[in-house]
Amino acid sequence: MSLDHRLSEEHEELRRTVEEFAHDVVAPKIGDYYERHEFPYEIVRQMGQMGLFGLPFPEEYGGMGGDYLALGIALEELARVDSSVAITLEAGVSLGAMPVYRFGTEEQKREWLPKLCSGEILGAFGLTEPDCGSDAGGTKTTAVRDGDEWVINGTKCFITNSGTDITGLVTVTAVTGRKADGSPLISSIIVPSGTPGFTVAAPYSKVGWNASDTRELSFQDVRVPAANLLGEEGRGYAQFLRILDEGRIAISALATGLAQGCVDESVAYAKTRHAFGRPIGDNQAIQFKLADMELRAHMSRVAWRDAASRLVHGEPFKKEAALAKLYTSTVAVDNARDATQIHGGYGFMNEYPVARMWRDSKILEIGEGTSEVQRMLIARELGLTG
Repeated sequence: MSLDHRLSEEHEELRRTVEEFAHDVVAPKIGDYYERHEFPYEIVRQMGQMGLFGLPFPEEYGGMGGDYLALGIALEELARVDSSVAITLEAGVSLGAMPVYRFGTEEQKREWLPKLCSGEILGAFGLTEPDCGSDAGGTKTTAVRDGDEWVINGTKCFITNSGTDITGLVTVTAVTGRKADGSPLISSIIVPSGTPGFTVAAPYSKVGWNASDTRELSFQDVRVPAANLLGEEGRGYAQFLRILDEGRIAISALATGLAQGCVDESVAYAKTRHAFGRPIGDNQAIQFKLADMELRAHMSRVAWRDAASRLVHGEPFKKEAALAKLYTSTVAVDNARDATQIHGGYGFMNEYPVARMWRDSKILEIGEGTSEVQRMLIARELGLTG
């Protein structure tokens, strides 16, 4: 396939629109939200009005009729300014709404997608559990069929968008039976917010992403209609693996945005910060550091757009998504570290965006598959086992 990732006229128009929104609306306000650990409802509302939550979904379900490349473009531009806002969009689309679109019945799609696409409600993806992070197949949450209902018991942790005032549903993975060899049958079930027995804990105290919502969830004899099963019973594991493959592209776009944002802020600072009678950007040591940062950001963009293009064209993309996730998350951490160094003492002050970027970068090497998991996936795609 061609590796020409120049944007179409429509994609470039989207990029400019989101870039303007990020700089004019998000940038002036998000620092205060971040320091208060407060969810930015007004910003999210405006993102919904722009159609960002509906970017990759068909118009018949309230979407914008775009594709996964469009979603990645929006995420990159938002993350150049702030990752809390970007992860709210990423999780709301690729983890919250996408499972309903990919695996839901027509009735489920028409019930949930219009509200998810408009940003009226947010969806969450209840996968991770306290005792089985990377081992997603070790799910302990159970769902037992009782007549026309599922009865769910268990705990989920680190779930994004799960406890906001506009959260509408959480898709929960649960063991619904056993195979002949005793291994678990894992299914996905939609649990609407407010269902009796479904408890949302207080927000975590986090290192970064402080203006996003992340919580622990517990389910104690939670009853939902049998019709809330998402896709086929016992296919939940395969379903969420597909969702995670796609989500890694979105996270890679977000990581690229953070990496590029570090370049943006550092170049501006290097031009205006004077030391020993001249701008620090005149020093070759700073110039070379910035050149390396720009190189990383550029190659990150190539990596995520390559994976996104393969997905959009219906080609295999699992390996490319893992490659992009591994590389871009590493780049985000490296660029955030170097941006902080360029800013010196000011880089350690929260009033500067690079301090926020530094705090936000590390989770990118952990969430939606750790760097170690990405290496495992790449090795498998190369035909290696063990």
